[in-house]
Amino acid sequence: MKHLRMIGLALAAAFCAGQANAEELEGTLKKIKETGAITIGFRDSSIPFSYLDDNQKPIGFAIDICYRIVDAVKKELKLDKLEVQFNPVTSSTRIPLLANGTIDLECGSTTNNADRQKQVAFTNTHFLTATRYVSKKSNKINSIDDLKGKSVVSTSGTTNIKQLTEANAARNLGINIIPAKEHAESFLMVETDRAVAVVLDDILLASFVAGSKDPDAYVISGDAFSKPEPYGIMLRRDDPTFKKVADGATAALWFIQKIPPKGLNLNAPIGAELKHEFAMPSDSPDPDSYKAM
Repeated sequence: MKHLRMIGLALAAAFCAGQANAEELEGTLKKIKETGAITIGFRDSSIPFSYLDDNQKPIGFAIDICYRIVDAVKKELKLDKLEVQFNPVTSSTRIPLLANGTIDLECGSTTNNADRQKQVAFTNTHFLTATRYVSKKSNKINSIDDLKGKSVVSTSGTTNIKQLTEANAARNLGINIIPAKEHAESFLMVETDRAVAVVLDDILLASFVAGSKDPDAYVISGDAFSKPEPYGIMLRRDDPTFKKVADGATAALWFIQKIPPKGLNLNAPIGAELKHEFAMPSDSPDPDSYKAM
């Protein structure tokens, strides 16, 4: 009986320890453990980071990173399986849907900046971009000042349209700024001559030009509306345990091969600043912190 009592006590202690470990989980990891699922917010046209393939399946560089985070979460929680759910987001809905728990992380082309860090958190930086414009060569738009008095489109809810608006006011350019719902719509307006230029992150512009009917008809500006800006996978704020798991899974990945589904080559080699970031990972929103050493 004494032996059985000791076994019983040992089992009870093990059970209580298991309960304690479960209770120690909090935030996103607790939600995932309880539901057995993780929900990824994705963009439908943020090539090459997050977009739909010919079968309407989310793919892209950011999606690949998020699959690594999923694997890290499974390992952290000791799960045999973890259901991955996808939820579409836009520039305007991505932060609210993350904050209210609809999605657990956002895998798109989101710039990490100080304003957003008041609402959300980011993994370590995996890409650096700058805000530029693309126009048709025939329009002969050679500088930001050449946009004066013309119609220019950008995607609503982005840092790009904010920077365009600020430059328009600061330089007194009188630009007719047209907000579009999504990036693909923004580029389409230039393709169909409803705007002379589209202002977006330069890597996104490169992807739209590469995928257009006549890539040689377009030119990406040398002029930039911003310093190099960091991209990160967006997470909920004040959840350091989940962020630690996500950061640990965010290795130095890069795309130099042609991207699916059309085999486009964006001709975007890795820069010195990003090489330095991969060597010394950071989630800083400050563009000046990403200078190459």
